[in-house]
Amino acid sequence: MTDAEALALAVEAAAHWGGCDAPRLIKNRENAVFEVELPQARAALRLHRQGYQSEAAIRSELWFVSELALAGMPVPLPLVTEARDVLADLGGGRVASAIVWVEGAAIGEGNVPLAQLRARQVAIHHDLGRLLAQVHTVADGLTLPASFTRPDWGLEGLLGKSPFWGRFWEHPALTGPEAALLSAARLYARQRLAGYQGSQGLIHADVIRENVFDHGSGLTLIDFDDFGTGYRLYDLGTALRDNLDEPALPELAAALLDGYGALRPLGPAERAMLPLFVLLRCLASVGWSIPRLPADDPRVAVHVARAVRVARIVLADGDLWG
Repeated sequence: MTDAEALALAVEAAAHWGGCDAPRLIKNRENAVFEVELPQARAALRLHRQGYQSEAAIRSELWFVSELALAGMPVPLPLVTEARDVLADLGGGRVASAIVWVEGAAIGEGNVPLAQLRARQVAIHHDLGRLLAQVHTVADGLTLPASFTRPDWGLEGLLGKSPFWGRFWEHPALTGPEAALLSAARLYARQRLAGYQGSQGLIHADVIRENVFDHGSGLTLIDFDDFGTGYRLYDLGTALRDNLDEPALPELAAALLDGYGALRPLGPAERAMLPLFVLLRCLASVGWSIPRLPADDPRVAVHVARAVRVARIVLADGDLWG
């Protein structure tokens, strides 16, 4: 969908919430997202990508975010349409949703060094670990609706025959040795996880820098588009993936674990599993790029190089933080 097509559709969608004459495009990637001034609130309007999440899955996402917001978690509250629904039907299988606008700015972006002073980077990651622990704890107390359906980020969803984000070990950009290494990493990870007894449940599943906003007085977690069920440590591993080249990486990893462990204690064995979950996110990202990016896209090379690097370290039982 071109930006012009998305803009026309955004005006149509906004009418379901009372209308907005001038939606401002924020991004047009997985979903097309617009900043809109609705009669009830300033909001982020999402035009959901067709063929990714079903309507039932999107409703499950918005249910979960609403429950988190009602529990006092810093997440954007979904807004209901004039018809008292959380989704607007735009026809042709396309739907839209709107959430309250989040002030502040993302803590960073992928493949760009963090801009904050080192002490602030550490403080942010401690706060993020604590926030993720709070989200997981609230999630544990929820009763899922009968219509609930979301992706699986467990063993099969990450490492099965058909992972949710794709068969990463078959990416066409991989060389023969790289494909063999990622296949070995998949087998190794399955073996490590076979006896893993760590916490599983509802997770955000996409805790990248762009989805964590810092508004001065705290953090807000946004974009639950990939939210599902899976390993809780996957959220922490995802949060560290973009930090692998940061000089403060050891401190950031320790702060994230300490912040999380302050509310949901992690034993030494579970803390030692975190590098594996960083690897799992790196592998998943290679799979994610298969249907979305041409094999010669520079971003693919970044995903592949990172997955290969982390796989070599983890399979050799090396120090990922060193």
